[in-house]
Amino acid sequence: MPDDKLTSGGRSCACAAKTKQVPGDCGMSSAPACGLEPCEVEEYLARSAAARAALDLPEGVPIEARLLARGEYNANFSFAHPVTGKKLLFRVNLGSQMHLDDQIGYEARALALLEPSGRTPRVLFVDPSKSYFGKGVLVEECLPGRPLSYETDRDIAAEILVDVHAVALPDGHGLVVPADPLGAVVDECEAMFRVYRRWARADRQTVRRIERLFAHARRVAEKPYAPACRHIVSTELNSRNFLINERLPSYLVDWEKPVAGEVEQDIAHFLAPTTTFWKTETVLDSRDIDRFVETYERMAAGRFELGSLRERTAAYLSVTCLRGLTWCAMAYAQHRSGERSVADAYTFGKVESFLGDSFLSLVEREYFGF
Repeated sequence: MPDDKLTSGGRSCACAAKTKQVPGDCGMSSAPACGLEPCEVEEYLARSAAARAALDLPEGVPIEARLLARGEYNANFSFAHPVTGKKLLFRVNLGSQMHLDDQIGYEARALALLEPSGRTPRVLFVDPSKSYFGKGVLVEECLPGRPLSYETDRDIAAEILVDVHAVALPDGHGLVVPADPLGAVVDECEAMFRVYRRWARADRQTVRRIERLFAHARRVAEKPYAPACRHIVSTELNSRNFLINERLPSYLVDWEKPVAGEVEQDIAHFLAPTTTFWKTETVLDSRDIDRFVETYERMAAGRFELGSLRERTAAYLSVTCLRGLTWCAMAYAQHRSGERSVADAYTFGKVESFLGDSFLSLVEREYFGF
């Protein structure tokens, strides 16, 4: 398929946004200059017999797609079913944070496992062949809802997480199973911070402060711990991955990095300041955190065993903060060195804030006890 121009259904579609950067899932963009355009999605749906059969799309009826968001790892488009009018989401995988050969198939399997929860989009079609775009393709329900508010929606978030975590993991589930889930996060932090530490212009004081956090995190994770019971966990729970509705069910979307792990990882990721402050100006205090954990415990009672939930949540909170800081350090070094660009001025401002004295001091004091 030509990179510069594509004809679909009698319409000409030129890739006009060759240098456009768009905000993405993790705040950085390294998508190809031309990227994928809506007309290419339309062309795929017109040509793929498998997709048309699975989605019950009639022959010869035009479909109009539009771009929702394009990030570093995925591009999301929406289109209306020409017969039912139902809005559907067309997801193209651009890369894998988990370094998987079949990232889109992995996401589809996770969503299929989670369908009994009633809290995730239903998969309608998956094409892992990479035969058309050179990328994996997934079509799923496009669910309604607004982003979560940390001030008003924490109880709804706890209810969603309990429903998701209550889904039983069958044998042969196919999800990644970290032998030591907490230690795996620390290892990930090490890999990210190595990029900043090796950067010639790294701030020595920042390096010293984050290395001090590492010393604490390693002590927390030094004894490998294999949970007696594993659950499907998202591992990435920012406010925009929740779709909140007043009179309809609320949902959790964007299942890019699920693993079979510990519920405490999700709880901590939801509550950590490196999550809440990323897309909002909210930082939860200790009372907010305690109330959320209490609500989760109450809602989970009788549905699955909680074990040492409070102790493990506290451990994951400190390590999750370290993960956010080391990602920002890596992103800052890559941006300043020209290796990769942060998507926009807002995101770069947040990266700088996370590495600033005020935020580092908050993390040191509240989550590491320094």
